[in-house]
Amino acid sequence: MRREGSPWTGLGAVLLKEMADHFSSARIRILIALIVLTAGGAVYAAMESIRQTLGQDAFLFLRLFTVAHDPVPSFAGFLGFLVPLIAIAIAFDTVNGEMSRRTMSRVLSQPIYRDAFLFGKFLGGLATIAICLTALWLLVIGFGILTLGLPPSGAEIARSLAFLVVTIIYAGVWLALALVLSVGLRAAATSALAGLAIWLVFAFFWSMLVPVATNLAMPSPADPEAMLAKVHFAQVLSRISPNTLFGESAVALLHPATRTLGPVFTFQLDRAVLGAPLPFGQSLLVIWPELVGLAAAVVILFTIAYAMFQRQEIRA
Repeated sequence: MRREGSPWTGLGAVLLKEMADHFSSARIRILIALIVLTAGGAVYAAMESIRQTLGQDAFLFLRLFTVAHDPVPSFAGFLGFLVPLIAIAIAFDTVNGEMSRRTMSRVLSQPIYRDAFLFGKFLGGLATIAICLTALWLLVIGFGILTLGLPPSGAEIARSLAFLVVTIIYAGVWLALALVLSVGLRAAATSALAGLAIWLVFAFFWSMLVPVATNLAMPSPADPEAMLAKVHFAQVLSRISPNTLFGESAVALLHPATRTLGPVFTFQLDRAVLGAPLPFGQSLLVIWPELVGLAAAVVILFTIAYAMFQRQEIRA
């Protein structure tokens, strides 16, 4: 039968209901408290190093995001570690939770198509994370102004805001992955464990697996061209991980002197002013492949979840 009306009928209702459920749940409150405490500790610890370079750094506010004070990692490092956990915790039972509560057929019996239902679930989770990260970003900026007594420059605001956007896209990758697991696995506990297992692989073990796979595929290159090909192959393998793409994007945005994210040849350094910061537009060009990779991962994973959900049989 041909569907009547727009396939996005009911999208707004699902989106608002999903956001209301997230913000009223104890789960999101615990996660917000966790990320605020850890990120606040990282920023506070970074102030000790920043005070020593006050007046010597043209991008002082960006150091709030990047400076680590042993044993506390940087603010950007904390986000790269915690954002996937928040996304998985929000979306691991998005669809199979409705199935287990037997409310899926009741929802779809309303004038709501599956398209609007699944897209609304995804947008609701992503909007929840975006609001939390934006509030956290504003807290960091406000804390920096109060502590340093200096307003951030326009370039610092632009770079930190771009970093916020990259972080939201990075969260969308893990949210879409959790949505795939929620659609494909019937048990919510199983989908949560599967999501955590994938996160552990990319967060801790991927950097160990890449050299092993590279050596197996291209053992002991003899000439420089083969060695360069091996380096590029290892770089491609490492960039399969969303953590690597997020880390490289953060480095290029928050360290304005970063000119490349790959190998650099001697002739490329000829007449280059080392240490000079790049304009904001040039830094965006440096991370453009990483941004495209993260956005493509979101689209691909959501498409997989959409195709799986459309094929599922839903009974009352």
